[in-house]
Amino acid sequence: MPDGLLDTLRATVGPANVLTGVDLSPYVVEGRTPDAAVFPGSTEEVAAVVTLAAGAETPLVPWGGGTAASVGVPAARAGIVLDLARLNRLLEHEPGDLTATVEAGLTMAALQAALRGRGQWLSLDPADGERATVGGVLAANASGPRRHLYGTARDLLIGVTVVTAEGVVVKGGGKVVKNVAGYDLPKLFIGAWGTLGVIVEATLKLRPVPDAERLVCVGFDRLKDAGAAVRAVMGSDLIPNAVELLDAAAAAALGVTAPGAALLVGFDGLAEQVEWQCAELGRLAGALGGREPRALPPETWPRLAAGAAGPGAVAVMTFSVLPAQAAELMEQGADAARARGLQTAWAAHAGVGVVRATLASEAGRLEPGPVAAALAEWRELARAGGGQATLERAPLAVKALVPVWDDPGAGGRIMQRVKRELDPKNILNPGRFVAGI
Repeated sequence: MPDGLLDTLRATVGPANVLTGVDLSPYVVEGRTPDAAVFPGSTEEVAAVVTLAAGAETPLVPWGGGTAASVGVPAARAGIVLDLARLNRLLEHEPGDLTATVEAGLTMAALQAALRGRGQWLSLDPADGERATVGGVLAANASGPRRHLYGTARDLLIGVTVVTAEGVVVKGGGKVVKNVAGYDLPKLFIGAWGTLGVIVEATLKLRPVPDAERLVCVGFDRLKDAGAAVRAVMGSDLIPNAVELLDAAAAAALGVTAPGAALLVGFDGLAEQVEWQCAELGRLAGALGGREPRALPPETWPRLAAGAAGPGAVAVMTFSVLPAQAAELMEQGADAARARGLQTAWAAHAGVGVVRATLASEAGRLEPGPVAAALAEWRELARAGGGQATLERAPLAVKALVPVWDDPGAGGRIMQRVKRELDPKNILNPGRFVAGI
């Protein structure tokens, strides 16, 4: 870090809000230790810190709850962590408009608790809501099983306030659901992993809390039959809020007993509607070899959002494929890993074609070569059906052999150009995201 920058940061946000030395241990990611961690207490302080970092050409790592800190390409240099934990207020809640404006450092759990007190909720259920922040969820476009009905963070955003890489505060969108037509600038920052700007505030669409909700499980002897049941549900009159497909290993990790596979389906709404839909699910699934549906306790929801994983899992890969291909990918991927002596657990948001697989070794130790070969084959399986794969988590030795992100094709050049325009000095999470941005 350049001489004097640390003192200037302390003068900007207060000495107690700048960490160095051993206090940086929570921010060490893949062996990279940052120079400092800074906790701004306002949008103006965020802008000041970004301006200082840009002037010194020092990398900045926007930080929410740290739940996805290891996703992406390892940073060549960690630089300064910009922790938004102090920006944790619910600024406005308009129940009549079903909107809320919040600061980026507010955790999802705290936000949901505040909203539910007035009979509303933000229809997002990402993993680890006690730690995940609104800003982090938006930056990763994170979601959970209820995305089947309610969509992702991108679908719920109305307006956003961002600090650009040059320290300029920019506002896009508005505070009502209907905004002026034109290019939707706020969406540019959603899912950009903090590489284009620092999200400091967001206005979001809300929904009333449903009268009733139930998550039910149907066991199957074969994953193939469970996949057929997914297609039957998708083609029926049912309106589930979640359609989750788990193999036996993932179901066991979730605490659900299933002979070969499990189909978990969620319903919400009026109690009578929920009751009818659960009965109809039983009828549809039973015709395809499914067991009698059984209700799961409410605490299953957050465990399901976290992604069921087998014991000792180290490498994690996520896929985006056509929903009809999810079960086949799960079967073929498990076979490819088993041929190399590796264990797997597979879970899918089957209705939207998002699959998550974890990899472990029977011997309790992962050798980079076989692991990398299995992951590469998984990626090819996804590509063969027109899908994509992302290496979400793996040891550095494996990341050195397997690209984290899929090839974006021609879109990568557009993304690089956007990055150069918005971050000309390349200080925001440099090199972390797709196409090296």
